[in-house]
Amino acid sequence: MSALGDEPLRHISGAAMSDLVTTEQDGAVLIIRLNRPGARNAINFDCAQALASAFEKLDSDDTIRIGVLTGEGGHFSAGMDLKDFAASGRRPRVPGRGFAGFTEQPPVKPLIAAVEGYALAGGFEMVLACDLVVAANTAMFGLPEVKRGLIAGAGGLLRLPQRLPYHLAMEAILTGDHMTAARMHAFGLINTLTEPGQALTEARMLAQKIAANGPLAVQLSKQVVSQGIDWSQDEMFAKQVPFMEKILASQDAKEGALAFAQKRTPIWRGQ
Repeated sequence: MSALGDEPLRHISGAAMSDLVTTEQDGAVLIIRLNRPGARNAINFDCAQALASAFEKLDSDDTIRIGVLTGEGGHFSAGMDLKDFAASGRRPRVPGRGFAGFTEQPPVKPLIAAVEGYALAGGFEMVLACDLVVAANTAMFGLPEVKRGLIAGAGGLLRLPQRLPYHLAMEAILTGDHMTAARMHAFGLINTLTEPGQALTEARMLAQKIAANGPLAVQLSKQVVSQGIDWSQDEMFAKQVPFMEKILASQDAKEGALAFAQKRTPIWRGQ
């Protein structure tokens, strides 16, 4: 296998994973923290593997309904760890999942990015792979790859023009300059702006609101939105039918209607 080749996902021991990526379950919310503050949470090969394992936990654990991704030490992520790549030749990606273990295949369940400090290069591409974004008003975003003779190949070139007006996206992509959180919020890329140090707190609150809804309905809604981007005008309602049939036949749909009639909180089963 060449130095630039992909390597298969390997399960990392609990101790090693906790050194690189920590997880904390808060009710139905899984908090996933990048834990390389000395490197501004830059992603190396082992970190990508640990992230992939965390996202596997998010999707496979029925007690978890949504995830929040954040970084320790005042920064989200500075992207790929170039020093580690230069030394080891290992790309921080997982086959089928992409950079950081999820940019090509995000989790089925919703994922919120809670951003403090820098979210640059692959770090910004990780944000773009999330479903919602909460950021401190001092956070900085950017795709500086062109400044290094590279391109933003972990989703930046594909997703940013979908999230921002074309000319603004091209400015970010072609100049490689940093963009402020205020500017990103003004154009709709950020859901909520917070004071510094409060992004995770606000993201938890947003996650709890989503977790209170029917889990199957939330997951299927995410699937329709993500897949529907590629559906043509002629076929989009037909392609939505299987999702509608699945949700209408679900126990959760019956429970939601019954709870409404009985004026009580639904008891969701995700079925």
